[in-house]
Amino acid sequence: MSTWSVGRYETVAEFIAPIAAEVVAAVPHGPGTALVDLACGTGNASLHAAGLGAQVTGVDITPELLAIAAEKPGGDAVEWVAADASATGLPSASFDAAVSNMGIIFVEPASMVAEIARLLKPGGALGFSAWVRAADNPFFTPVVEVLGQPQPGPYSPEQWGVPELVHERLATDFTDVDIQNRTLVWRFGSVDDAVRFITAESPVHVTTFTYLDDDTRARLIEAFTAAFAAHESSDGTVAFDAPYAVITAHRR
Repeated sequence: MSTWSVGRYETVAEFIAPIAAEVVAAVPHGPGTALVDLACGTGNASLHAAGLGAQVTGVDITPELLAIAAEKPGGDAVEWVAADASATGLPSASFDAAVSNMGIIFVEPASMVAEIARLLKPGGALGFSAWVRAADNPFFTPVVEVLGQPQPGPYSPEQWGVPELVHERLATDFTDVDIQNRTLVWRFGSVDDAVRFITAESPVHVTTFTYLDDDTRARLIEAFTAAFAAHESSDGTVAFDAPYAVITAHRR
């Protein structure tokens, strides 16, 4: 079982669906365009592109998510492939465009960039989204408060939100690198709804909770509750901004 099959990823996908449309809009996507959606999850970007006439292949390492995608309206118009996004097994130079909505940022970057470069035709377009680190992040700050700073690893998703690293990673195989900074508003009906999201639905958070003892789990939930309450409006709803970037480039 992978991290992404834990909880309910489809809830996350619903929140970030507007970004999927932006990512597709940033690359060629009309009839006849061969497009690959890497780390496609439950297929929002794939299905959107297919609806616009593109010939779409959606790739994800988690078969459970692909099964959900295939059952959605228009799912039969997409070729779904269960594979690592950095080792797809798909033919080289076979795509006009490659996209990913908050997906490839979780994959080891050197192998991921190499695979995208291999899959794209010369001049092919890349478009993907990445979270940008924020000073106030109710999804992450409580984790640091209770568990401490995560041990630094060789790579992490938020590194794709650092422009200098983006240019460095893409420089060899890509040109015309462009970074557009935008903001997503996360909205929940109540503090309880927000807490339910991180304890039962968000795969990354649910996975974190599975490793904790009862006392630590309770302290972390308390910290999340306080963080969400800080963004509670008078009507009881919760809303906060999450900065992200849409990154585009062309295969050399």
